[in-house]
Amino acid sequence: MIRHIEFTNLSNFRDVGGYAAKDGRTVRWQRLYRADSLGWLAGDDLPAFQALRVRSIIDLRHPYEVEKAGRVPATEGQHYQNLPIEGRRWDTAAFSEERGIGRYLADRYLEVTEDGVENLRIALETIARADNAPVTVHCAAGKDRTGVLIALVLSLAGVDEDDIVADYALTGLATERFIADWSRRHPGAPLWPGFGLAPAEAMRFFLTDLTARHGSIEGYVTQVLQLSAESIAELRAHLLTEQISEG
Repeated sequence: MIRHIEFTNLSNFRDVGGYAAKDGRTVRWQRLYRADSLGWLAGDDLPAFQALRVRSIIDLRHPYEVEKAGRVPATEGQHYQNLPIEGRRWDTAAFSEERGIGRYLADRYLEVTEDGVENLRIALETIARADNAPVTVHCAAGKDRTGVLIALVLSLAGVDEDDIVADYALTGLATERFIADWSRRHPGAPLWPGFGLAPAEAMRFFLTDLTARHGSIEGYVTQVLQLSAESIAELRAHLLTEQISEG
């Protein structure tokens, strides 16, 4: 199966399938996608997107971002939810070379888990329902907000931390294009710390710290987000393959 799906106007559209779970099952392909802004879909990209038969869109951007940059075309007919999960603006003054970009990004992701509780729960409930699949989760770059939500999903599915970190870091393949596109659209505008970057250590720090705070990722999801055990079971049932390997 193909993980990276090529579009003319998108830089970071990926299938989240194929990762092994701890019980021997595997995350199913063509059930969950992660992407950068679907507002850029146009022209030949539209039939390519239609071919994926996506039923549901979870847009994690702020409403003002949606208004400015556009949303997935309404003509495509998907169940669309705008579920912003980022509360406070990024404090660029908090970045220091000494602590590094990985630590800076991880701290921003932890803020999302504090500020985006209600919409993170709604997003997970949406992904958990089999009749909503395939689902595409996106924000602006498909890196930070999308990275947090996909990490929670993969963790609930039983995917190993190393694979969750590696999936996050794949966004680094699009960094050069992100920077080029930004520079073209915003000539002379400065880039904020971590723009377009997805260092593996950022996700590693985030998962380690979230676990330290709540005992486990599932602990955060059940205790803070209040996601039900039924929703977690449903998520695993339809996102994971039926076959369990022997041994």
